[in-house]
Amino acid sequence: MIRTQQARTDAAATGTLDKAADENFPVAPFFLPRAWRDDLMAVYGFARLVDDIGDGDLAPGGADARHLGLEPGQTEDRLAMLDALEADLYRVFAGSAEVPRHPLLRALRPTVRGCALTPEPFLGLIEANRQDQKIRRYGTYAELQAYCELSANPVGRLVLQITGTSSPERIRRSDAVCTALQIAEHLQDVAEDLGRDRIYLPADDMDRFHVRESDLAVPSGGASLRALVAFEAQRAHDLLDEGIPLVGSVNGRLKLLLAGFVAGGRAALTAISAAGFDVLPGPPRPTAPRLLREVGVVLRRAHREG
Repeated sequence: MIRTQQARTDAAATGTLDKAADENFPVAPFFLPRAWRDDLMAVYGFARLVDDIGDGDLAPGGADARHLGLEPGQTEDRLAMLDALEADLYRVFAGSAEVPRHPLLRALRPTVRGCALTPEPFLGLIEANRQDQKIRRYGTYAELQAYCELSANPVGRLVLQITGTSSPERIRRSDAVCTALQIAEHLQDVAEDLGRDRIYLPADDMDRFHVRESDLAVPSGGASLRALVAFEAQRAHDLLDEGIPLVGSVNGRLKLLLAGFVAGGRAALTAISAAGFDVLPGPPRPTAPRLLREVGVVLRRAHREG
C-alpha cells in the first residue's frame, strides 16, 4: 500500500488509506510512476476521509475529530466534522503560514501545489456528504445524477488534472464513468444503505417496477426488485460504454489505469448480474480474474473504437 510520509505516522490515516484495497477499481496501481501514485493516494485519502465522516465509519477513539480541532465526542456530529474538514481544506490552499491539521490533508498539500489543483472538486465531495445527512431519498434519476456530480465525478476530474490530460471531452467521458461507478456501488450496497436510512434507487423507478421500501428490507430480493436492479445496472453499463473512448484517447500507463476504472465498473456489474440481480443477501463483489478479463475487453474495445 502506498502511503505518503505525513500520513504514515498516524494510525487513523493509515487505516483510511488501507481501504483502497476494497474499492471496485485500482486506486494507485504499482505500474504507475511513483509521483502519480503518491498524488492519487493523497486524493484518495481525502475522498475516503470525507466518506467515512459522512457514513460514520471513522476509526474509534476520536483521533480524526482531534486532528480537526474538535472534541473526540463530536465524531458523531457529522455536519460539524464536515464543517471542520472544509475549514482544514482551505488551509491546504492557504499560504505556507496555514498548516492543515489533519495528516491526510497535510499529505494532500504537495499534490495540490504540484498539480495546481483547485478547491472545487474537493468541496464537491464534502457537499455530497452534507447532502447525505439531509437527503435520504431521490425522486428521479436526474436527481441522482446531480448527486453523483458532487459525490463521484470530482474524483475523475482530479485524476485527469493530476496526469495532465484534462480536456472538456475527456471530462465529459470521465463524468460518465464516475457516475456509473457510483451507481454500481449503490446497487451493491442497497441493504447497507437502507440500514443508514438511505435509498439511492430513484423513487419514480421504484414506482415503475412496483418496488416498495419494505421490499428492500428482506433477506432476498423479489422479482420486481431484481428487475429494477437490472434496469439501473444497464444504465450504469451504458455510461461505462460512453467512457471507453476516454481510454482510447490517452497512451501508456495512463491508458491502463483508466481501463482499470472502466473495467472495475464492468466487473462490479457482472458480479451483480451473476447474483441474479439479488443484491440484498450481501454486496456482490467482482473477483480479481474477472477484473483482469474486463481490463482486456476495455483495452480491445478502446483500440477498435479509437
